[in-house]
Amino acid sequence: MRSHFKREIPFMSVRYIMFAISAILLVLSIVGIAYKGLNFGIEFQGGTSIDFRNTAAVSTEEMRTILAEQGEQAAVIQTTLSEDNPGFLVRTTETDPNAASALAKAVSDKLELPEDSYTVTTIGPGWGADVTKSSLIAFMVAIGLIIIWIAIRFEFKMSLTGILSLFHDLLILVGVYAWTGRDVTPNVIAALLTIMGYSLYDTVVVFHRINENAKNAEFAKNKTFLEIANKSLNEVFVRTINTSLTSLVPVLAMLFFGGETLKDFAFALSLGLILGSYSSIGIATPLYSIWKSIEPEWKKVAQRLENKQKKQEKNLGTHV
Repeated sequence: MRSHFKREIPFMSVRYIMFAISAILLVLSIVGIAYKGLNFGIEFQGGTSIDFRNTAAVSTEEMRTILAEQGEQAAVIQTTLSEDNPGFLVRTTETDPNAASALAKAVSDKLELPEDSYTVTTIGPGWGADVTKSSLIAFMVAIGLIIIWIAIRFEFKMSLTGILSLFHDLLILVGVYAWTGRDVTPNVIAALLTIMGYSLYDTVVVFHRINENAKNAEFAKNKTFLEIANKSLNEVFVRTINTSLTSLVPVLAMLFFGGETLKDFAFALSLGLILGSYSSIGIATPLYSIWKSIEPEWKKVAQRLENKQKKQEKNLGTHV
């Protein structure tokens, strides 16, 4: 789909502004990761998750007080809503199933809840280590296959700049998790892997259009590579926006109306969709275009067009 804009949006003219915005976000993300760290869920660290249901008359402070009385001062408490029934999701570092069950029963008795009003899930540290290892393997394999595919389909420069823009998205997203203190769960990892696909889809669409325009000799002979890239971005801009919006709407529905598990996935995915659309325009394409512009072939084109423009300006000045 080609852009319907009568005038081109000067994306390449503001490329350094977009680089500066990204640099600020990346620095903030690195600072957040370094100083605040990430809160990994019990699936990675091991621990216990207790899901209390139908606790309408119980406040968060009351729940916290009762847990403290049972020796769990550091428990993480989240409110939940399932089928219009409020509840709590309590996470602790306890890895002994018996001790976890005893804690859940003691809290339930204190709150005078029915025996079937809670569910206890305990995960050992060994299982958490396996999840971490599997997640890292999945991530590295995905990155490797992406590099190989783009390098074969297009060229290595496109592959490298596409991966750099992908790391840009993932690092900023991880930084958001550091600053907000949200738990990093397997659902978040699944969202990160999904984001890789969405982010690279937008980038590949732009790269494909650039590739087509650059191979069009009649079109390319009168434009620098930066101008070709800008033209290509404008041609696919509407398609990128439409694709992102249609993907974002159901994700936002999950974020605002889904359960806790869906919200974990949707929060990461919604941010990733926005970052992916931005990075294909503000990071991947400008980086690739700058890199291509210094190639001898395109430097000659730029120099020829610059000389032509100077000659025209000189002739115009002479006539005046």
